[in-house]
Amino acid sequence: MALIVGSALSIVDAAAQQRVDLPPTLIEGVGLDEHLGDYLPPDAFFLNAAGDEVSIGQYLNADKPLVLQFVYHDCPMLCSIALESFGEMLKGLEFSPGADFDILTVSFAAGETPEMAAASKDRMIRKIRSDEAAEGWHFLVGDEANIKTLTEAVGFQYKWVESSGEYAHPATLIFVSEEGVVTRYLNGIDHPVADVRRAIVEASEGTVGTAIDQFVLYCFRYDPAENSYVLHASNLMKLGGMFTLLMLGVGLFVFWRRERNDQEQGLPRTHTEN
Repeated sequence: MALIVGSALSIVDAAAQQRVDLPPTLIEGVGLDEHLGDYLPPDAFFLNAAGDEVSIGQYLNADKPLVLQFVYHDCPMLCSIALESFGEMLKGLEFSPGADFDILTVSFAAGETPEMAAASKDRMIRKIRSDEAAEGWHFLVGDEANIKTLTEAVGFQYKWVESSGEYAHPATLIFVSEEGVVTRYLNGIDHPVADVRRAIVEASEGTVGTAIDQFVLYCFRYDPAENSYVLHASNLMKLGGMFTLLMLGVGLFVFWRRERNDQEQGLPRTHTEN
């Protein structure tokens, strides 16, 4: 399903228009082509914040889902806002990066350095005040070929705008199962904690969260038009029907037990005379 993330692109486009009056054609092909059910490429290679070479495959099959986020560290506006908003959301999320899920924040600007990734990582770890998150939040940079391999696999489309000296790009969080399967996109910059929690539970296939999380996820479904999880009417009707049958069964059981006790005690059965 192809879409343009209007809230994100409008910020980039508005800023660029103020400087150079960019024609709309310059951001054609920028957006998201959602690849739900597709796999991350395990053999895409990057450098982490320490300068070590890593592969995407190293972060898979670790009994934890992933949240994938694309940024570039020289971004004058959108990426900083998206990172700060993401950090604020994490502070309110009961699940912990490094314990319940991992985060891959990947630069899509070829040539950015591990030092730039390290600076962003240090800033965000200090923001959320979690030493544990440092083990589960990975900031990666890479070359053009590997960046393209990863972005094309998940349908993330961006473009360098020469006249403004910056990238036009969408903002999104991509949720990935531990096997590397793309399970959900949450588009834009601000993400409610409840939606992120449900997306993590969904990506984990029930291994993260409580029985209540599973129940809530059953009652909600993701609505692309709303870019959020909304009440699932048919599942609520099923639950209502099950609850009604349960109450009916309990009522019949209580009536049967009362009748049986009366018979055992030799009490006359009550009836209505015509």
